[in-house]
Amino acid sequence: MAALVLLFLFLFSLCRAQMPGFVSVDCGGNESYTDELGLEWTPDSLFVYGETARISSPNENRKQYMTARYFPADNRKYCYTFNVTVRTRYLVRTSFLYGNFDESNVYPKFDISIGASHWTTIVIYDANTIVAHEAVILATAPAISICVSNATTGEPFISTIELRQFNGSLYHTDFETQFFLSLSARINFGAETNESVRYPDDPYDRIWESDSLKRANYLVDVAAGTQRISTTVPIDVNSDERPPSKVMQTAVVGQNGGLNYRLNLNGFPGNGWAFCYFAEIEDLKPDEIRKFRLVLPGNKELTRLIVNVEENAQRKYRLYEPGSYNISLPFVLSFAFKKTNDSSKGPILNAFEIYKYMEINYGSLDALTMESFVSHYPKEVWAQEGGDPCLPAPWSWVQCNSDPQPQIVSIRLSGRNLTGNIPAELASLTGLVELWLDGNVLSGHIPDLGACLSLRNIHLENNKLTGDLSFLDGLPNLQELYVQNNMLSGTVPGHLLGKNIVFTYYGNPYLDGGCSSKKRTIIVIFCVIGFSVLLATVFTYLIASKKLKLFSREDDLPPPQPFQELSASFGGFGIETAHRYWLSEINDATENFAKKVGSGGYGTVYYGKLKNGKEIAVKVQTNDSCQGNRQFSSEVSLLSRIHHRNLVEFLGYCQQEGKSILVYEFMHNGTLREHLHGSLSQERPISWINRLEIAEDAAKGIEYLHTGCSLTIIHRDLKTSNILLDKQMRAKVSDFGLSKPAVDESHISSVVRGTLGYLDPEYYTSQQLTVKSDVYSFGVILLELISGREPISNTNFGDQFRSICQWCKLFVQARFHCENGNIEAIIDPSICNGYQDIQSMWKIADVAVRCVNREMRNRPFMSEVLKEIQEAITMEQAPANTQSVDFLGIDFVDTRINPRQDADSSLSFNLPQLR
Repeated sequence: MAALVLLFLFLFSLCRAQMPGFVSVDCGGNESYTDELGLEWTPDSLFVYGETARISSPNENRKQYMTARYFPADNRKYCYTFNVTVRTRYLVRTSFLYGNFDESNVYPKFDISIGASHWTTIVIYDANTIVAHEAVILATAPAISICVSNATTGEPFISTIELRQFNGSLYHTDFETQFFLSLSARINFGAETNESVRYPDDPYDRIWESDSLKRANYLVDVAAGTQRISTTVPIDVNSDERPPSKVMQTAVVGQNGGLNYRLNLNGFPGNGWAFCYFAEIEDLKPDEIRKFRLVLPGNKELTRLIVNVEENAQRKYRLYEPGSYNISLPFVLSFAFKKTNDSSKGPILNAFEIYKYMEINYGSLDALTMESFVSHYPKEVWAQEGGDPCLPAPWSWVQCNSDPQPQIVSIRLSGRNLTGNIPAELASLTGLVELWLDGNVLSGHIPDLGACLSLRNIHLENNKLTGDLSFLDGLPNLQELYVQNNMLSGTVPGHLLGKNIVFTYYGNPYLDGGCSSKKRTIIVIFCVIGFSVLLATVFTYLIASKKLKLFSREDDLPPPQPFQELSASFGGFGIETAHRYWLSEINDATENFAKKVGSGGYGTVYYGKLKNGKEIAVKVQTNDSCQGNRQFSSEVSLLSRIHHRNLVEFLGYCQQEGKSILVYEFMHNGTLREHLHGSLSQERPISWINRLEIAEDAAKGIEYLHTGCSLTIIHRDLKTSNILLDKQMRAKVSDFGLSKPAVDESHISSVVRGTLGYLDPEYYTSQQLTVKSDVYSFGVILLELISGREPISNTNFGDQFRSICQWCKLFVQARFHCENGNIEAIIDPSICNGYQDIQSMWKIADVAVRCVNREMRNRPFMSEVLKEIQEAITMEQAPANTQSVDFLGIDFVDTRINPRQDADSSLSFNLPQLR
């Protein structure tokens, strides 16, 4: 699909009152201004695409966050392009404040890229929280494009874009032509307030976050005896790109001999750039010494490098910055500094920075050619769309192939009022298949396209082109050539007339043979008309002679041959395509329904095996009522148009001899319910990590229903018996008989249906169905995975509680209210000792309790639930797969996770270790 990419060219010369190379764009703004820091902001009012919105958010009064620019939720990309100095490093910062600008309460999720290189996925979880991302890049071209694209929920938007130019080489790496740096953490330790340190204290306007901020998974596990210290003495930072003096004037010290911290690193696991910054800011007595080393939990203390700040920095109040240009880090980073036995003072830490290496994609093979091509049309909006012509989405008038380094295969510039000659750069597009330049005012000779051997369709009609058709020599794949209504001259090449191609060249008064094309076109038209008349005559005859029967009743439809596709319209969802089986096929596959493998309110499920060896599950409807037929039609219609690896694959249906049958892939390990509450719970109990993986699979399937379909689909009957497990214990969501499309994005009124114990109480009382109703049901499933208990019980939860939700909330809420939660009290005994990190249990329990909040508006969306589950998996896997890598000049343990290698797993890359 063609992509419309927007362009905003911005000259650095507009920013004169601050550091050279500073650009600050207020997206959605309409005037220039200087903020309280002295930074000059410029609006993107020259941006003619997208919409602007006013933002109102509590506790945020900065002008740049009172507006935003948002774009359609489509497959296009929207780019801002900035002029830069080649071979110079820049800090790029983007920020996003949702503020519910569209009044939909659908939190956006979309991608952001730097040129053709994917940077990160923007996920909004709170309408009033600013999401910001920073990167350090080396400019290898005269322009940098920042693009948003690929919205999966809500509409992509942006609040601010900032560029800050570096002068030195602090962020130089040996890999900067292959990878750019994406910020994961930049922390000012010992900060006296929650306020960040930035410009003008940091002349490069890096934002040094305070370590005193309170937020989830940010600098937890702080050791007892950690004390903040500060000084007013200026710190010699050696270079103006090192942390500013204000950052180095504060620190934390471990008065009890140690500093311990744990935090989540955004974007990891992976390879990164990490440096610590130390400065001795205490006046030590002559007999006092501060020496320490880095240690990691569960490992012997590492003694290769002893840090003596005063000695390493060569004096007090001077910066010392040990670190690594290449280190492999986990998502959950636990680290500690411990004093040595001969040290009288505990360790000190002033600041650190951690970046992740992100691979640079240099884009399409035709990028430079297209840059030269569009330079011929500097005033045309379509020629200034910015970014790579193919990645992450193509320009609106370009199509590309799917190669890793794509080529342009189609250019469509029909009717764009183009003037002048056809740019010669087109001859360099060796992958070009289609060229549409018709309906313009192009003049001059047609360039030699002989190198474009893949060209099949050429449309140059209705222009003012001159010269002959010699450019057509050597195009072996040519199928269509339209050059009519031009000023071409010479003779039509004989080899073109002899080829089996569509060739139209009339309207060229100076081109010999121009009238023969008219005759050929007329002959073709008469042939088409004659064939149509003949076909209609035969059809009428067959009906009249009763050799062709038109069926009106669905049950009378003769089953088609195997694998024939039949289009049908069900349930108001429109025409969908589903495979329809013979009943005889089903009888043979199931041996006349011999093996029953399940049953439910809908009907009975049987095992079958097709002639090609594929195992199937055959669900036979037992309810012949109108309601049953509607449920059958609903499920056929939905399943024929939704496809995801975590939804049970729908193979087809059969409706014959009064039977309504659905055919699915067979899931060998049955339902999750059987493994949690049935006989399999004792025979083959599921480990905690497997339960997390099952939850992740199911969440992916549900998130797809909520955000990945053209219409949001609400399952309405999520429960453990509708989560099936395959041979590898991968989970898939099933049973869509009660599912409904959310035509209204906010809610739909619906007769209450569902299963007791999983049913959303607010949906039950209000009859207003939203995706948050599925979230409630999924929260119950998460609680089942933790506890192994059924949702409703008269005995399992004691006299006080009957539901799993009430019972689990008691323990989870105790953790937050009393700091004394007892998670072990609700853990399924079969996994009581089968987990690595108790925090992964708490994380799932916490998100589950938020899911089952009685008020819909307080529940998270499935995208947030999925992220929490993935973080829990990372925590649980972190202790495994360790190996030694380099950090701070000493050995560091790599606790990189080893995720299941499925189609949507991110694969980490390996860089050579620096020693």
